[in-house]
Amino acid sequence: MSSLSDPRRGPTRRAVLGALAAVGALGACGNPIGSDGAERLDARVDAARDFLRSNYPGLEPLFRNAHGILYIPVVTEAGLVLGGSYGEGALRINDATVDFYSATRASVGLQVGAQQYAHALFFMTEQALADFRRSDGWAASADMRYAIPSGGGSMGAETTTQFAPVIAVVFGQSGLIAGASLAGVRYRRIVP
Repeated sequence: MSSLSDPRRGPTRRAVLGALAAVGALGACGNPIGSDGAERLDARVDAARDFLRSNYPGLEPLFRNAHGILYIPVVTEAGLVLGGSYGEGALRINDATVDFYSATRASVGLQVGAQQYAHALFFMTEQALADFRRSDGWAASADMRYAIPSGGGSMGAETTTQFAPVIAVVFGQSGLIAGASLAGVRYRRIVP
């Protein structure tokens, strides 16, 4: 029988406390807030943008046609029964930062591991961008369209994907949890 849980009683106290500690620590991971927080966060966003442009030229139509792009350069996700993720980034319009955002998600269920990844949300319509900026806690939905790597790591957007209001690109994934999904991630404006 596992030391983490007994199927008849559920997770042990140790497992729950360990998961809560891991989730609580996520807010401190890579936290750029401080006296130079905005500059450091902008530098990370620049690096994420440059990485996408140089490694995935198939995304150029998205860069060219997006009304705004939210870059979250590092999201740290961990889970042990309870899980969560946290990251910070910037919304850019015409490649100029207009606001800073956090991305958070909490989850409960069968999960063990940790990973880091980056993502960008391409707002392809004025309405989608306006809805995002007006909301106090915009949540990514399960039906969000994704541009994903295909054939030899070439990431691109199909013509039908380019007509979606919001397109997500998840990249730079490393760690022990397979597959990064943005469903349930909540985005909130922050002040660095």
